[in-house]
Amino acid sequence: MEQLFDIQFYYDQFILSRNWLVKNALALSIASLGQLLVIGLLFLAARLISKYAQILLSELAKTPRFDAPLRWISTPRRWLAVTLFPIALPILWLILQWLALAVFSYFDLPNQFIRTAVNLIAAWIVIRFSTSFVRNAAISRIIAGIAWTIAALNIVGLLTPTVQLLDSQAFNLGGLRISAMTVINALLSLSIMLWLATIAERFLEQRVMSSLSLSPSMQVLIVKLFKIFVVAVAVLLALYAVGIDLTVFAVFSGAIGIGIGFGLQKAVANFVSGITILVEHSIKLGDVISVGETYGWVNTLGARFVSVLTRDGIEYLIPNEDLITQQVINWSYSNNQVRLKVPVGISYQADVHKAIALCIEAAKESPRVLAEPAPVCLLKGFGDNAVELEQRFWIRDARNGVTNVKSDVLLRIWDKFKANNIEIPFPQRDLHFKSPLKVDVTTHQNDVASAVIEGRTELKMPPRPNSAG
Repeated sequence: MEQLFDIQFYYDQFILSRNWLVKNALALSIASLGQLLVIGLLFLAARLISKYAQILLSELAKTPRFDAPLRWISTPRRWLAVTLFPIALPILWLILQWLALAVFSYFDLPNQFIRTAVNLIAAWIVIRFSTSFVRNAAISRIIAGIAWTIAALNIVGLLTPTVQLLDSQAFNLGGLRISAMTVINALLSLSIMLWLATIAERFLEQRVMSSLSLSPSMQVLIVKLFKIFVVAVAVLLALYAVGIDLTVFAVFSGAIGIGIGFGLQKAVANFVSGITILVEHSIKLGDVISVGETYGWVNTLGARFVSVLTRDGIEYLIPNEDLITQQVINWSYSNNQVRLKVPVGISYQADVHKAIALCIEAAKESPRVLAEPAPVCLLKGFGDNAVELEQRFWIRDARNGVTNVKSDVLLRIWDKFKANNIEIPFPQRDLHFKSPLKVDVTTHQNDVASAVIEGRTELKMPPRPNSAG
């Protein structure tokens, strides 16, 4: 770190840079400027030609697929068109640069800049084509940029000075020397290791998920544990690859333990609860559950949360700890069959036996109601306003909703009650006055009348005034 404030260090670096420029680039004669001009003009020409080339590649990519006998013709052509489309410009530029290099070499003209440009463009094409197999576009660009930077420094002869410069910027942490180059190597090694770990995880996940001998919960458990294992191994290998002694981190084990105990308490609790759920098989993929006011089916089982998808298309992320500490209704824990109850009230003047038969008949007509166990209707009691019945029936597809099937059964009961003159009562009240009540009524003519209610209403109006008076 002392070199950051050392003026002599920066002066030495300036001298090295000046010497490199004098040796490689400061032969800026007419020939050198001509090479730069040729490189620029060839780039403009390649850009103009690449527009027509990309149009042709787009048409090849849109070629319809042939049937099985001719599929070997269309598939490689489509793949080649899609792959070459983003690198059409550098390929054309490289071809033109090769032609220019051949001309300059034939006439024995200076061609150092053109040769360097050819090497840089060729390196970019090879790296960009190789990284095209990476699915993530952002990661592909990052890898291509880093690889091309290293290749470019190597081509122009600046790779070794750059490495020495980065390695000189260092500081000591105990017995560990950490430099800028060490950090860069660690990041690159960790990225490569995590990428390989992701490939291994995807391969195992495909194999495990396609296994019919494992339950869905066990499949998720195996994939999650393997993911944790490969990530931990990737981090350890990345640290070991850059020469970091792992025993140095033993000093921080106590601090890490305290941090996990306090700062990461909830995260660890959710993780352990997720492992418990997967081991116990209490909640599985596709189960229909109710947590508080949330009703839906389990869409994904994560390390920290469970995704519950409702009938409204809303996805709730419920922490695993809540599923362990709170009451959870699992509608399909051990059996997909669920019994639903629908209250029904009828008038005291109605035929109870006929109403029960109509309720059972209406339930049997609903397409989602199971025939076995058969629907039943029970007399639950005699309420203040109605005879209380309860229609019970079974369904097997609670994932498709329970409110909608209840609505369907109630609508069928309503139609049958209407057709058979069975009344569904509503609350009524009879008022009886034990003492006379005097009521003053004011009309819009400001006439006042007194009425005395004694089992009947008696209204006495004042005499109409004489028109003559």
